[in-house]
Amino acid sequence: MTDYPHRDPGERRFGQVNWLGLYTLCSREVMRFVNVWTQTLLAPLVTAGLFLMIFTIAIGPRRGDVMGVPFTDFIAPGILMMTVIQNAFANTSSSIVVSKVQGNIVDTLMPPLAPFELVLGYLAGGVARGLIVAVAISAGLFVTTGLVPQHPLILLVFVILGAAFLSAMGMLAGLWANKFDQMAAITNFIVTPLAFLSGTFYSVEALPPGLYEITHVNPVFYLIDGARYGMIGVSDSTPGFGFVIALVATAAVLLAAWGLFRTGWRLKA
Repeated sequence: MTDYPHRDPGERRFGQVNWLGLYTLCSREVMRFVNVWTQTLLAPLVTAGLFLMIFTIAIGPRRGDVMGVPFTDFIAPGILMMTVIQNAFANTSSSIVVSKVQGNIVDTLMPPLAPFELVLGYLAGGVARGLIVAVAISAGLFVTTGLVPQHPLILLVFVILGAAFLSAMGMLAGLWANKFDQMAAITNFIVTPLAFLSGTFYSVEALPPGLYEITHVNPVFYLIDGARYGMIGVSDSTPGFGFVIALVATAAVLLAAWGLFRTGWRLKA
């Protein structure tokens, strides 16, 4: 078993959890974004509000209903989920990359934390940020549009899955990137297109055949579609099927992150 040099390979098992260390890492990751809440929590709320306002003013009056609901109500859940996944990704990826660039990643690796504890610690921060952003946007939607989730539990499940999936992707990106420009490239050319081209602002039924099939391979589509069903009760796909796809995709990416932490990929000098 390959592990960090100072650990006894037989010392850590999934049945033995360093609860104090895990709690400390979780707390650190949460406090990272809470301490700069105007940048990490308030800014996404403003950005989501601007998206909703601009699309409503520019397209809403001419667009009419989409799948039987007003255009503003249709795009609101997509904007919510898009903001959640972008912030979840940013939380884990920036935490790892900043530590690597500043040279203090060793402060995270030296304590007796097993790879799965590192994954859970970073995951907690990303999911917490995603959930807070989702609650803030939902409250804003209620105040401005009167929109209330029709299936709040389903919405919550997909928000958590979305935050977990992109948090895990953020870990992979953070482990791979050694510079901020590498991280920016991943955000601009992978995360942003995934969010924008997954039915955030439109129904995928309007897509031509090729793009329609490609969209249904993208797990982010099912996250946005599931959130839309939870918020307004309509969706392009079956929520149950979308849940299975999102759950499998999240588990696969988390497993990959655990494997990379276990080997110390791009972390060891």
